[in-house]
Amino acid sequence: MALPRKNPTESPKWQELQTHYQSLKNAHMLDLFKEDPQRTEKLSIDLDEMLLDFSKNRLTQDTLNLLIDLARDLDLEAGIDKLFKGELINETEHRAVMHMALRAPRNKTMTVDGENVVEEVHQVLDKMKAFTARLDNKTWKGYTGKDITDVVNIGIGGSDLGPVMVAEALTPYHRPDRQVHFVSNVDGAHISQTLAKLDPETTLFIIASKTFTTIETMTNAHSARSWFLQNATESDIAKHFVAVSTNLPGVVEFGIDPANVFEFWDWVGGRYSLASAVGLSIMVAVGAENFTSMHEGMHAMDMHFLETPLEKNLPVMLALIGIWYTNFFGSETEAILPYDQNLQFLPSYLQQAAMESNGKMVSRDGVNVEYNTGTILWGGAGTNSQHSFFQLLHQGTRLIPADFILPINPQHKLFHHHDLLVANAIAQCEALMCGKDEQTVRTELAASGLSQDAIDRLTPFKIFNGNRPTNMILLKKLTPYSLGMLIAAYEHKIFVRGYLWNIFSFDQFGVELGKALAKALEPELTGPSKPELHDPSTNRLVELFKEYKTY
Repeated sequence: MALPRKNPTESPKWQELQTHYQSLKNAHMLDLFKEDPQRTEKLSIDLDEMLLDFSKNRLTQDTLNLLIDLARDLDLEAGIDKLFKGELINETEHRAVMHMALRAPRNKTMTVDGENVVEEVHQVLDKMKAFTARLDNKTWKGYTGKDITDVVNIGIGGSDLGPVMVAEALTPYHRPDRQVHFVSNVDGAHISQTLAKLDPETTLFIIASKTFTTIETMTNAHSARSWFLQNATESDIAKHFVAVSTNLPGVVEFGIDPANVFEFWDWVGGRYSLASAVGLSIMVAVGAENFTSMHEGMHAMDMHFLETPLEKNLPVMLALIGIWYTNFFGSETEAILPYDQNLQFLPSYLQQAAMESNGKMVSRDGVNVEYNTGTILWGGAGTNSQHSFFQLLHQGTRLIPADFILPINPQHKLFHHHDLLVANAIAQCEALMCGKDEQTVRTELAASGLSQDAIDRLTPFKIFNGNRPTNMILLKKLTPYSLGMLIAAYEHKIFVRGYLWNIFSFDQFGVELGKALAKALEPELTGPSKPELHDPSTNRLVELFKEYKTY
């Protein structure tokens, strides 16, 4: 059954929100707190290992009520139900979207095309665990009989960003006797600099490509194969290469043992696949037990999303707040600001998850939308970000909502560092909301002994208007479980926004055109020029490349 097709701007609730926005757009959050001393308690959601405080936003309970009414008018609850029932909501590709099944318990039933897919998911998970166990207990040996000390994941997009992010986030959980590396960029520097540090006798490669034809991944894979064969024979490939793919003939032709191919399915989108066999590199890095714990956190958030009323539903609330800023305040970007160095790749991961999903200009009806969809997502780890782009957040002309993500307990023993980190995170949210008014600035400058002329000159530059919105997501500690909850929360936020915008979130045709043109253009860089094929600028760039290259 197809998803409902409703233009959100035609909903009476959208019109009510527009009227409500006019009455609220100039309100200051400080006044909203004065009006309701219990605002923080009311505008927060406390789960298991995670708390969302969304009280520092330019909204009221009336705003939230209207946003929830809009979601209901657009049949969001029916959409969530269709998602979890495995209906073919990825209509352009005629596929179900069932990444939730990847982390479902063994006894759960989740169906696609009438078949319970959880059983086959756990068959693959069991195979992954058996493979990891062989590495752990040293029964998997390299071709010269040495233990495997390094594992290289070769993939791109969803086969790289998710595993890289999780592996980095869970650094304290890594096995001390093994290093996991990631290669994605077709730029030869990436693969060559990685291989330069490795020994072919003790290195194992995971080639992650559903089709086993992705040009960047297969270019890197063949370079790794050639590097390996400088010292070994083709019969040794089976001991040093495994694959995550559905293209068994292509994998076998490469030289990989069919027994070492890990399956995933077309109802798993690449950017939602880290909980599948695509996450094999994660399991190898942190162990099967921690990988399972991440699954449990993801499943806990899945069940919260499915079963909790919209009013207290954490992913729904994140999505509705985002729509409030994107479609009514006109905000174009969102910042993701993890205050944990190990979460440094979370913004990059969420960039793909959000922007590849909802960067669409055509509705589910196949017509161009007349309202903003998607959002430009960016960010970085605190406190480094405070010394780079926070100036724009505080005093720039754009309204940029920001999510601060803060583990309460650190993964290390330098507690005085963590106290300072936490102080910075909380203080930044406070500063973004409260700002600093003219009278306060003048008083501070006068106290420093400046002349009146200097005070008058400097005051405009030191005023902070404040009223900049933030969400604070607190984790008790960054663990595999809480990380799983966090990832799933953002996945479901993305679904809700796309659903309410009446767009298809689970195809990504926009990534294909440039790659197709590159494939056609690449032979021209080494063969005769064909200037009639391109625009003048492209033709000239090809000519310049051929003129100046020295290899």
